[in-house]
Amino acid sequence: MNVLAIDQGTSTTKALVVSPERGVLAAASLPLHQVVLSDGGVEQDPEELWTSVRDAGADAVARAGEPVGAVGLANQGETVLAWDRGSLRPLSAAISWQDRRALGVCQALAPEGDRLTTITGLPLDPYFAAPKMRWLREHVTRAGVCTTVDAWLLARLTGAFVTDAATASRTLLLDLDGGSWSPEACAAFAVDPASLPAIVDCAAPVGETTVFGPRLPLAGLAVDQQAALFAEGCHAAGEAKCTYGTGAFLLATVGEVRPRSRSGLAVCIAWRLGGQTTYCLDGQVYTAGAAVAWLQRLGLLRDAGDLDAVSGTVRDTGGVTFVPALAGLAAPFWRPSARGALTGLSLATTPAHLVHAAVEGLAAEVAWLARAVATDLGRPLARLRADGGLTRSRKLMQAQADLLQAPVEVYPSPDATALGVAALAALGARAVRDPHAAIGRWTPAAVFEPRIAASEAEARLDAWRRVAEAAVALAPDPR
Repeated sequence: MNVLAIDQGTSTTKALVVSPERGVLAAASLPLHQVVLSDGGVEQDPEELWTSVRDAGADAVARAGEPVGAVGLANQGETVLAWDRGSLRPLSAAISWQDRRALGVCQALAPEGDRLTTITGLPLDPYFAAPKMRWLREHVTRAGVCTTVDAWLLARLTGAFVTDAATASRTLLLDLDGGSWSPEACAAFAVDPASLPAIVDCAAPVGETTVFGPRLPLAGLAVDQQAALFAEGCHAAGEAKCTYGTGAFLLATVGEVRPRSRSGLAVCIAWRLGGQTTYCLDGQVYTAGAAVAWLQRLGLLRDAGDLDAVSGTVRDTGGVTFVPALAGLAAPFWRPSARGALTGLSLATTPAHLVHAAVEGLAAEVAWLARAVATDLGRPLARLRADGGLTRSRKLMQAQADLLQAPVEVYPSPDATALGVAALAALGARAVRDPHAAIGRWTPAAVFEPRIAASEAEARLDAWRRVAEAAVALAPDPR
């Protein structure tokens, strides 16, 4: 059975028609736009998100020229909006996961932060959905319902008012132990639990849609990062992947017992299948591809494809250290007001040194996330699987392997998220019955082994950490 898989992302909506036996039959994508505001706001037009889902999906089905039996939808996770349940009309902009304007909400709730983390598994940070929901209610509108974007898209597609368990676990409103909305967490953010969507499994029919042509069951749902984790076969405890997209997101599967992070990582649901929950640890770098785009705006790169060519013109960073905290620092620092830092500049510093330092800085931040995961797991990662646009940079992937002191396996497709939600939809539609059969076999496009000694990796990581801690110390006081 062919599946239509839609990855509604931050910068692009992708749609694939996937055959379990023959792979990707057709693909379509549409670019998306963001409005970046001077006060830390990052917004998107909800109608553009909707039309991109509708049009990319219909285009992929038309290109395939074959029947499709089910639909899967992956979503941005923490992006929210207000909307009217009757007309399905948006009542606000989509407030992006990158938006920082709920910093004041988090500051006001700081005394309750530890308790909220105990309930939800998530640190109190404006990255997550609930602070943005409260900010939106206080500053934009109290009308309608306020949800993550997936619930609105699903209502438009099927009429159902639902979200999946993995997405619900990204809100700061879910009781992670019980799997239902927490009255206590909802009260903290002034959210009525009755106004929130029903929580469903990640692989189960939630309704039918005719938006893409024939009536089709929508049977697969997940947050983009969890969908990629599923596609890359990280089903056993201790398996991890990092997606290098707009941000970089390292997730490690833990198993069916909820962990408690001692290292400042988020704890959330990887997926829920047949009522059985699998948990994961999650660490984030807010600006990865976004940092490369920043280098482009400065004129240091023509495009992301220049990353290796420019950084390869120098042997090292020339003593420059870059902390890519251009939208704050997430795990394990959780300092949303932190700013990016460049140190070690001299008259000998060239643009190539700055680009090389950006490559090393991103790899260092991910390596520190991997160390936090290792602390919580009680053992280091044996390997890291990698996907996303920046995996095309061999310099970045080699730097990652060097600083991790572990192999990095590059996923062979740029569409891990879409393939993951396709597999979930195939499971939900009962076209396959086993998760391993749903994702199929795959071979890494490339494997990067460490080329430097552990002592050198340690020295580089320590140098980066010192600059990161200085950036935290110099962060503006949000009050």
